[in-house]
Amino acid sequence: MTLDVPALTSAEFVHDLLAHAAEAHRDRPSVRDRDGSWSYAELDGNARRAARWLDGLGLRRGMRLLSVLPGSRDFAALLFGAMSRGITFVPVAEQTSEYQLRHLLADATPAAVVTTAGRVPEIAALTSVPVLAPAYADVPAASAAIGPVGAPDDPALLMYTSGTTARPKAIVCPHRAVVWATRAIAERVGYRSTDVVYCRVPVSFDYGLYQLFLAVLAGAEVVYPHGPMSARELVAIRTSGATVIPLVPTLALLLTQLGERDRRPTSVRLLTNTGAALIGRDAERVRATFPGATLICMYGMSECKRISIAAPDEDLAFPGTVGRPLRGTRLFILGQDGEPVPRGGVGEIVVAGPHVMGGYWGSAAAAQQRERFVVAPDGEGRALRTGDFGWVDEDGRLYFHGRRDDLFKRRGWRVSCQEVESAARDVDGVEQAACLPPGPDGMFTIWTTGAASPEEVLHGIGARLGGAKAPDHCVPVERMPLTANGKIDKAVLQAGVHGG
Repeated sequence: MTLDVPALTSAEFVHDLLAHAAEAHRDRPSVRDRDGSWSYAELDGNARRAARWLDGLGLRRGMRLLSVLPGSRDFAALLFGAMSRGITFVPVAEQTSEYQLRHLLADATPAAVVTTAGRVPEIAALTSVPVLAPAYADVPAASAAIGPVGAPDDPALLMYTSGTTARPKAIVCPHRAVVWATRAIAERVGYRSTDVVYCRVPVSFDYGLYQLFLAVLAGAEVVYPHGPMSARELVAIRTSGATVIPLVPTLALLLTQLGERDRRPTSVRLLTNTGAALIGRDAERVRATFPGATLICMYGMSECKRISIAAPDEDLAFPGTVGRPLRGTRLFILGQDGEPVPRGGVGEIVVAGPHVMGGYWGSAAAAQQRERFVVAPDGEGRALRTGDFGWVDEDGRLYFHGRRDDLFKRRGWRVSCQEVESAARDVDGVEQAACLPPGPDGMFTIWTTGAASPEEVLHGIGARLGGAKAPDHCVPVERMPLTANGKIDKAVLQAGVHGG
């Protein structure tokens, strides 16, 4: 089965988005953090200062700048400043460990690293390249317009995967593909110039990073909250005047827990979700916390940013849908033989279009490159094999079924980890759930948080899906370990069980 939507083209650079916003929305707020707020004119001026500061450090087109910064005004200025000089920006999580940084430094080979003042000595001990805190504030902003440096197919970003099952690998993201994806997503989500986007999602995760691009395209404001999520998250959302909240399931869970104790209204009009499915009772609880707000469910991956986006609240009429493909996206659902499956049949999701990124960085990822980035099934250009499985209904809506590694046969039944986790979360007293396919010993384990006992969880799953799909064991944990992108880290859970 193949879907094709008319193409949307663009040949702009990412930093052009800011130049246009500074002209159209000069005095409107752009980025806010705990230390203050900038207008679009101020963000543009500080990006120019950051660019000249990087000039002074000797960074040039084709070099890489590794950022170990949280979402902030400094982050935004350095990102746009670096890109305006043809420098590839490499955002990694603020809390990245020394062990992880050694790999990232060796793999990305940056010309410099920017980080918070407190981490400069620690990271400087790991590398011979300059490691600095942002120090561009006193650099004069260039008065002349910044002309194109490089080509639209040059890399704008290296985006590292979370690396929960292997060492993280970087995805090469060209300017052209990033701008195209931003415009195509904006068509569906409809951010407004009056919106305030509360970005709790890490900027090292493409979902968090693109909130800045989407806001700049719309002339909206991004708010970067400081520090980790806390019991004051809902208060912070109210205080910020947030109208848009990008959700991952862990943030959704916290907000619903807080919302059940605090029913005061917010200004939120729109919720978006990706990273993992927000369905069933989880979606109901989110809507109860933000009554009147619409929910948009989406599906994508960093290798092509976004694949499909549902219409606002479309999941109410079509439970489980992640919407229709973006404009210009060619979506293929393929069977094991590589041939299209009939509409409604489950197969691997393969996607082609201008948003398929430039592949993986470095020779170490060559094998994955050949496996994932392939000739499109229709012979027109490249496509991405997602490794995910799904199906499409008669009206072209996509439904996510699970990852290749999360699908398995059990007692003659085809089982999806996502379906088991969803059934578990439907059991009273379960807050979060995570499972992996059975290991070599054949044992099927699920981990849960919440008040429900292991017996109640296993009985509840069996009652909903049948005994053949119920796990053998349920392991209650106090809290789920998370990756830097806010997803549940299943590798850590598995190591805890098998390693004591």
